[in-house]
Amino acid sequence: MQVGLIGAGNMASAFARGWGDPLLVTDVDFARAEALAAELGGEAVVSNAELAQRADVVFLCHKPYQLDEVAAEAAGTGAAIVSILGGVPLEALQAAYPGQQVFRLMPNVNVAVSRGVIVLAEPADADRELLDRLLGLLGRVGTVVRLPDRLIDAATAAMGVGPAYTALYVEAQVDAIVRLGIPADVATELVTATVGGTIELLAARDNDTLAVRRSVTSPAGSTARGLAALERNGIRTAFDEAADAVVHGGRA
Repeated sequence: MQVGLIGAGNMASAFARGWGDPLLVTDVDFARAEALAAELGGEAVVSNAELAQRADVVFLCHKPYQLDEVAAEAAGTGAAIVSILGGVPLEALQAAYPGQQVFRLMPNVNVAVSRGVIVLAEPADADRELLDRLLGLLGRVGTVVRLPDRLIDAATAAMGVGPAYTALYVEAQVDAIVRLGIPADVATELVTATVGGTIELLAARDNDTLAVRRSVTSPAGSTARGLAALERNGIRTAFDEAADAVVHGGRA
């Protein structure tokens, strides 16, 4: 399956590096397309029209406001269209690419190391063979969760932004124990190794967060005091408001 990327920004590059395959690439900054293509032994293509003609599946990795502009060049071929455009529903994609198989997905940047999470919305008339091939392609770089189109934006508030939130959590906890005297490099190792191990422990325990939390928390112990401080300072409210900010632009 020949993959083409329209756009060579951060998310497109993450996909490309996760797959490690030669790809066709276009970008408004041709030098950026050339650099990404060269990194993977692929080819920078001079136009979106040419890329759409040559690719079996075209990933739309450009800016959402460019939908109609890009479709004017790339529509009308037999290529399947896979969009990662934030806030652009299937209905709008189908209108821009009439008669073509169109899919909507939201990945996160962890696809670069084949540990991504990808939510996928498919049309009711999706070609089953094509869908299976697409699922296989995406499954190479992460966990694929199929959702109705109307839930994609809500999912983004967890998995799309999740790597940034996790990085912020690591940074904040590192800073907290550096303040208590731990050298920064040691603090970073302690926190990142703990995060990685906890994720594996959760997976081994069927993602039972409560069970893991209780296994660490002794009555009136240090973990209980730390958790109480986090709750007192509004950790749940912070995530709730962050989700609203991602999906709705913040609380009214």
